[in-house]
Amino acid sequence: MMDRRAFLAGTGAVLLAAPLAAEAQQAGRVYRIGWLAGVPNPPDRWKFFLDAMRERGWIEGQNFTMEFRIVEFARAEAAARELVNLNVDLLLAVNTSNAWAARRATSTIPIVMVTSGYPVETGLAASLARPAGNVTGNAVYAGGRCGASTSSSSGNSCPA
Repeated sequence: MMDRRAFLAGTGAVLLAAPLAAEAQQAGRVYRIGWLAGVPNPPDRWKFFLDAMRERGWIEGQNFTMEFRIVEFARAEAAARELVNLNVDLLLAVNTSNAWAARRATSTIPIVMVTSGYPVETGLAASLARPAGNVTGNAVYAGGRCGASTSSSSGNSCPA
């Protein structure tokens, strides 16, 4: 059985690779990925993410770099603006409040919610099937996890 961290890392990597791969690959291009998370943030979380990226041909330092901002809730918006000012190609937001901070900081850089509670109900996404705007990713509902056009791990239907 897959543990939660492995699931989130794998799903995040797949969501990450799709928008980056959709762009025409430029020879020697190094993408910059911003990671916005709150504290505490387990240090081994990066290992799962980097392993999942490596399995898909993305090697840190070769074709992408990471900019980490691990902050208290009160600094999330400032940290999101810092990442936007660094011209990241993609923002990963760990939790709902960080996804909101990222969304307030940019409407053009793709934002992937590594995990977010009730993104439709909180206004982050129009729907799970068609989130609209620049925010997409994983959602956590009381019955389990949901992704775009999927149902929760418990077998319950996710809200549309």
